Amino acid sequence: MAIETRTTVGADFIDELLRHIRQFDALTEFPTVDEIWSRADQIMAESSGSVRRTRVGTSRLGEPLYRYTVGSGPAVLVIGGVHPNEPIGFHTALQLMEDVALQRGPAAKLPVTWEILPCIDPDGARLNQSWFQNPGDRVTYAKDFYRPAPIEQVEWSFPLDHKRAYFDRSIPETQAVMRVVDQIHPIMAVGLHNGELGGVYYYISRLSEALEEALQRIPQQLGLPLDKGEPEISGVEPLGTAIFPAPRARDIYDSMEAVGVDPVGRVQGGGLADYLEAYGTLTFVAELPYWSHPDSDSADPADELYVEVLRRKGRELSELGTVLVTALDMCSEHLRIDSQLSRAAAVFSSMMQEISDAEDQRAERVDSQRTATVAEVFSNADLVRCFRLRFGSMLYRTFHTEILAGTAAPQVRNAAAYLKPYLDQWYEEARSVTGLTTWPIEKLVGVQYGTLTAVAAAAVAEVS
Repeated sequence: MAIETRTTVGADFIDELLRHIRQFDALTEFPTVDEIWSRADQIMAESSGSVRRTRVGTSRLGEPLYRYTVGSGPAVLVIGGVHPNEPIGFHTALQLMEDVALQRGPAAKLPVTWEILPCIDPDGARLNQSWFQNPGDRVTYAKDFYRPAPIEQVEWSFPLDHKRAYFDRSIPETQAVMRVVDQIHPIMAVGLHNGELGGVYYYISRLSEALEEALQRIPQQLGLPLDKGEPEISGVEPLGTAIFPAPRARDIYDSMEAVGVDPVGRVQGGGLADYLEAYGTLTFVAELPYWSHPDSDSADPADELYVEVLRRKGRELSELGTVLVTALDMCSEHLRIDSQLSRAAAVFSSMMQEISDAEDQRAERVDSQRTATVAEVFSNADLVRCFRLRFGSMLYRTFHTEILAGTAAPQVRNAAAYLKPYLDQWYEEARSVTGLTTWPIEKLVGVQYGTLTAVAAAAVAEVS
């Protein structure tokens, strides 16, 4: 259960913050990994010594991982790229570093040391960056999409020992975060995430009424909707409108167990919030959408029961899983290139049936026998659309990589040919969705920057 902070976030502070983020320059693309490091080093060079760089680790493919430190006071940890398909935070981290280095804006006035890891998973980011120059097109995004397998995600490969779940194989990037946390004992930590389609929502470990008001006001002032659809983590109880408790692997395990779903295999590594709990760190995540749709913001009643929404979702996820697993089974013994991409494609393909089964079990609960909202209908349908685009594309890309490399056996070519018509159909389905708003990147950065600064002000007041 969330514990209230002992602070208020004043209206004058939020007004100043809003004035600042409204001045952000227009952005049309996301920075590549090389551009992130180059810009961070440029800010450091221009900072007259106020920004310090420390190497904190090495990626799995051998790339240095850096932390940039600026400011004075208790530590606030900001981590970019915890999921490498979520690049809004790259701009946010660099903007924050530059503002504090130049003593510009409300974030620079907070008496904290900002500890910024601009890009914690450069290997994964490089697998995505071919769509960074055209982020507004959902099909382009999908075709070059990459998300690591759960135990290869920085966010979800922390140690875990809970009931029947045990994990101690943290990836090097996660180990780097652990070393930083153990060294600085942050009063607050922010994983710079973003969602895909919908509205703005948050995860936070402690909340006050004034902070809740700020988290809702900032996106509304920038014109972005709050997400009123299906929670990303099924069954989680909101703390406020579009605000949820910071997700811990232990809580996810227990909630799945409570509804009769076996969490073993689904819950593997621990989360960042699990690891930070020992330090009493205030944990915060702002999830921002690339796109939104009017239906994703509507709490109006729909024309069907929630149970039917869940059953349809389960059925369609099962059908997706059948297609993906069939394609993979056609050639799995003949795949020769072992990579983060191929491992993730295989894992997510096999997960679809498990997720389908969980939705079917949720549908059997008594509280599913109610009228669904328009937002619930849309968000559940779009999750299926999202998974088709993401994981179908990742699997096809795995096959195509072998074909381009000249290592593809006939079975791999046959699997690609089998999957391609389904993928073309899913792309066409995505193109046919009308009414989408593509949000300007600077507004997304502004909401993420503004809300994390507001939460940092609350964290400072807690320890004052």
